[in-house]
Amino acid sequence: MIKSLILCNCSETFELDAEALSSATGLACSKVHSGLCTTQTEQAAKAIAAGDAIFCCGQEQTFFEELAAELEAPTPAFLDLRDRAGWSADGGSKLPKMTALVSEANLPAPSTKTVDILSEGLCLIIGTGDVAFAAADQLKDFLSVSVLLTDDSAPVDSRDFDVLRGHLKSAKGALGNFDIRIDALQQPSLGGRGERGWSEPRNGARSQCDIILDLTGGTPLFPAPEKREGYLRADPGSIGAVSNALLQASHMVGTFEKPLYVKLEPLLCAHSRAEQVGCSNCLDNCPTSAITPNGDHVSIDPMICAGCGTCSSLCPSGAITYDAPPVDLTMRRVQTLAQAFLTAGGNAPRLLVVNAHGSEMIRLASRHGRGLPADVIPLEVDALNGFGHAEILSALAAGFAKVSILLAPTTERAPLEKEAALAQAIGSAEAVELIDTQDPDALSDALYDSTAPKPVTDPVRPMGTRRQVTRMAAKALNPEAESLPLPEDAPYGAVLVNTDSCTLCLSCVSLCPSGALGDNPDLPQLRFQEDACLQCGLCSNICPEDAITYEPRLNLADSALEQVVLNEEEPFACIECGVLFGSKSTIERITEKLAGKHSMFAKPEAARMIQMCDNCRVNAQFHSENNPFAAGERPRPRTTEDYLSKRRDH
Repeated sequence: MIKSLILCNCSETFELDAEALSSATGLACSKVHSGLCTTQTEQAAKAIAAGDAIFCCGQEQTFFEELAAELEAPTPAFLDLRDRAGWSADGGSKLPKMTALVSEANLPAPSTKTVDILSEGLCLIIGTGDVAFAAADQLKDFLSVSVLLTDDSAPVDSRDFDVLRGHLKSAKGALGNFDIRIDALQQPSLGGRGERGWSEPRNGARSQCDIILDLTGGTPLFPAPEKREGYLRADPGSIGAVSNALLQASHMVGTFEKPLYVKLEPLLCAHSRAEQVGCSNCLDNCPTSAITPNGDHVSIDPMICAGCGTCSSLCPSGAITYDAPPVDLTMRRVQTLAQAFLTAGGNAPRLLVVNAHGSEMIRLASRHGRGLPADVIPLEVDALNGFGHAEILSALAAGFAKVSILLAPTTERAPLEKEAALAQAIGSAEAVELIDTQDPDALSDALYDSTAPKPVTDPVRPMGTRRQVTRMAAKALNPEAESLPLPEDAPYGAVLVNTDSCTLCLSCVSLCPSGALGDNPDLPQLRFQEDACLQCGLCSNICPEDAITYEPRLNLADSALEQVVLNEEEPFACIECGVLFGSKSTIERITEKLAGKHSMFAKPEAARMIQMCDNCRVNAQFHSENNPFAAGERPRPRTTEDYLSKRRDH
């Protein structure tokens, strides 16, 4: 835990009240310095040596880290109070906002789970000879290079790198583990005098490499190529782009730590049952195609996953959750910001969710423009798409009046727009917005000009699964509502059954991945618990009578937590023992169709068995004529000993 704050007002360019901040946060504060990175470095060194401190400066983080290294002291923590809260054209008090930022920075965060990736520097360069040979010549001293020519260039007479010619049919994998397949592969002929020729082309060649440098200028080999680690692509006509790609490739040698961004619980996955496809949200929206079907559930290739977080926010069952950091930490960060701001005397805070690109825009807006309003609290997350409707509603329920998400160039727009629309339907349209600008001044203008609705009167801080958080937040935001209509593709809603078509075959019950649909072992009933329904579509797809439809909604009544009967029929009593089994209409319908009309049920005594329970049916079969069980004891099988004894007798 952080024990002291090291304060600096950056050459007296903004106000800091050490006593008030210490009182609000409960942490010890240093005196307010004015030049820790210039004239007061000795005091900075003393604070670093003392340990357990946080420097409230983000601009000079590198300087203080180097100073800690020189002192052989632990690296201190850092918090950017100046750009996010100090430099602001808003004349209101900055104390509530600073208190919130300090409290959030003091939360303990678990370490990120990683896996090691080994790259031995095997690099494949693809392109025409005029560009590929020059690139190979520059990389040959750093990497083990092979060139795959895509034109009719003659092979160079060099042993510094390998040269091939052919058509790259497919490529799979990521940094350190690319698997490539090449058709029409030709290799240079060895030895001989004069210009070197090519071998006969052959198809189906396969190889592996660690890095792919694509200089073809054509269609990328992978979806979302900028997110595929180890795959570098540059316009061959741009010297700057090629040079940048070469520089990146030269550093891709060694062992790297790859974060494990998401966690998968296959048993919760609602992708498929009995070869019927239900939910495909993650498959349809994964930009890198890291998610693939795997029977009843999906599988995720951690080497390809770029950690955008889309799958986590769209997964209706919680089978996929973001894990770098975990979802519950994001919820705690949001709720801590709101609670600290309100406790410090602030009113109606607004949340601005950004990634690293957005944080840089905030810094630029603060240094050269109006900065952020005093009531706008920035929250930097690694994956904007992972901040879905549950996180937005959690923020609104915790006391934020409005949640704004600043889109970045790498943001997957469609999934985030879908999540924002769902949050607006559950919360309010005025309380959720997406800001799409790359101009820092335009960002400031949008925030200063924006209006927010009144925040929730009694803030709550729900925890649990994303579905549980959504429900509790929705009840806090809509205390008088019984049910909220939702967009068509929402993961909450009711199952509607056409009782005239439903035969109570209960196929839907056996395939429901969440247990929302159930039966009654004592009576022919179809039961339903709305809170558990994922609206995945499996029950509708499997229903042989097409009797199931959906109503997207969020039922806030307590009845959503209980099982209700969707369809039921009068049970049929066994004509022999009176035990109830099946439904009366089904038994009567089967009897009508088979009795006297099917060869197996042509006789009255055989037709009566249709109306018997399992035990009575077996008993009647056993005592009937031509009973297969009445054939007597089966003859004993002959064994080797029988043959040997017969031989001995002779």
